[in-house]
Amino acid sequence: MALTSPLQDDSIHQAPLEIVSKLLSENNNLTTQDHESIIVAIAPLLENNHPPPDLCEFFCKHCRERPRSMVVIEVFTPVVQRILKHNMDFGKCPRLRLFTQEYILALNELNAGMEVVKKFIHSMHGPTGQCPHPRVLPNLVAVCLAAIYSCYEEFINSRDNSPSLKEIRNGCQQQCDRKPNLPLRLLHTSPDLVSQEATLTESRLKPVIVTSNEIHVEVERNNTANQKMTANVGNDSEPNLIDCLMVSPTCSTMSIELSAQADRILGCYVEILKMLSDYDDWRPALASLLQPIPFPKEALAHEKFTKELKYVIQRFAEDPRQEVHSCLLSVRAGKDGWFQLYSPGGVACDDDGELFASMVHILMGSCYKTKKFLLSLAENKLGPCMLLALRGNQTMVEILCLMLEYNIIDNNDTQLQIISTLESTDVGKRMYEQLCDRQRELKELQRKGGPTRLTLPSKSTDADLARLLSSGSFGNLENLSLAFTNVTSACAEHLIKLPSLKQLNLWSTQFGDAGLRLLSEHLTMLQVLNLCETPVTDAGLLALSSMKSLCSLNMNSTKLSADTYEDLKVFLTSVC
Repeated sequence: MALTSPLQDDSIHQAPLEIVSKLLSENNNLTTQDHESIIVAIAPLLENNHPPPDLCEFFCKHCRERPRSMVVIEVFTPVVQRILKHNMDFGKCPRLRLFTQEYILALNELNAGMEVVKKFIHSMHGPTGQCPHPRVLPNLVAVCLAAIYSCYEEFINSRDNSPSLKEIRNGCQQQCDRKPNLPLRLLHTSPDLVSQEATLTESRLKPVIVTSNEIHVEVERNNTANQKMTANVGNDSEPNLIDCLMVSPTCSTMSIELSAQADRILGCYVEILKMLSDYDDWRPALASLLQPIPFPKEALAHEKFTKELKYVIQRFAEDPRQEVHSCLLSVRAGKDGWFQLYSPGGVACDDDGELFASMVHILMGSCYKTKKFLLSLAENKLGPCMLLALRGNQTMVEILCLMLEYNIIDNNDTQLQIISTLESTDVGKRMYEQLCDRQRELKELQRKGGPTRLTLPSKSTDADLARLLSSGSFGNLENLSLAFTNVTSACAEHLIKLPSLKQLNLWSTQFGDAGLRLLSEHLTMLQVLNLCETPVTDAGLLALSSMKSLCSLNMNSTKLSADTYEDLKVFLTSVC
């Protein structure tokens, strides 16, 4: 009746499923053959309906007990495909997610293993370059995150002090808010405490083994040290997630060993994340979903997990699209991202800085060649940058040259050390000589003299502008018009060298966000800026909020949003 009724009502098809679900919950002594007969019988009803929660539990049990059954392939595949294509919120239907998770694990148990899973993922994406179903990727990522979390869940729950997945996203709680039972250090380690712990005798260090069905963790606990650590926390500052994982060997040691089953689950779903990162159209959304680091700290402290996930981060670092590689950075100020996690000194760094160099290269090549980014590197990663430059890494040599060119380093001794590092390799020596030449040209360019107004002909390019500015002195140039030329953000590197520039016309050019970031940091005296009909967006326009001297700003025919417009009105009070 449900299959042949002309009435278009979901409840008509759902009613028989609810009846079967209730009968199954009341009969626990069914044989495996009975299971398969029931599943085959209700299969037609599942073509246009999600299975109810109890029926999902029944399907999960079948996937676990008989993963090689033909029912899994023939009946469950279209059901799972429909779930991934149409489900809008696994939070409201968690058992649908669990069923999808168990189905994928069942595929992995077949003889071909991950090849079957790979074909399934490909079938969900489709044969074209663009997946036609927008819900597939977020649903697959949700399944992967939940499965990976489940590998560490029993261990997390066994620790009163361990934060939940939600807490990880929002920042770890304070140690004083948690019970001090075998903590993973969630605090900044005090050097004095480290030295005190290092002098404690072995008799006071009692190894403790925390065992769960999934994980065995060996830690060394010192009650006295824990009390001192807790006593040192008297402020309300939130400990940084990455610092939480930077555990000093003298304070505690930790090794995570998953059970065979948990290890298989982890391997399967990390491999799926790798597959997802291989699709060009999915990579931007995947990077955005993973940018807040949605994994528990136990996973980030697990060497095998971070080593396997490194492939995904590499794919982000190799993607030339800004929307992808910008997700390597933290989602907001004060929080670390994948860039910090896989940098030298980070908990996930297992190489000599190759991935770090790749990330810096792609970020510097995009829109992050700014003082802010260079300052961050100088403050936190100057040592690794110099070491890689000493080994001939061209990206790091360029970084050190830019630090000197933009006067990022104030300390004279550090400047001399950087110069020595550059002169120790052929590539460094060559780039440092080029820097010296540019500095001499800059002095000549900024020497008082030359015109006060300048207009470039239409169709002029970045190279034309560079050639013109290298021809003499432009220290008096106050008004520059590049309207209707072919200049891009690349010309910003030349514009920031004009010390007296007050009016800049970029009307109908290809000048974008990357150039605006540079202008906002260097041209502090700029008063008039015309960005009409340029490809700038909110991301670049917000950088102008620091240019307090602006009196006139034309943003007609740009991608300016109403919210950004209101924000700029607040910051740029002098703009009329």
